[in-house]
Amino acid sequence: MRYAVVIEKSKNGFGAYVPDLPGCIVVGETLGQTKKLIKEAIAFHLEGLRDESRSIPRATAIAEYVEI
Repeated sequence: MRYAVVIEKSKNGFGAYVPDLPGCIVVGETLGQTKKLIKEAIAFHLEGLRDESRSIPRATAIAEYVEI
């Protein structure tokens, strides 16, 4: 499954979250580190849901860029 990830730059680094997986959030010092951490966080989040016999949320969020 492919989930949309939102990455935001902050004063101290980057933050990322997955709209379809509430609570799946990471922060990192660099963009590369943040991308690595969010991939790991998604895998960990899904593993936790499976371990608890909970359903895996479908990927429904869409990310787009709008040029103006």
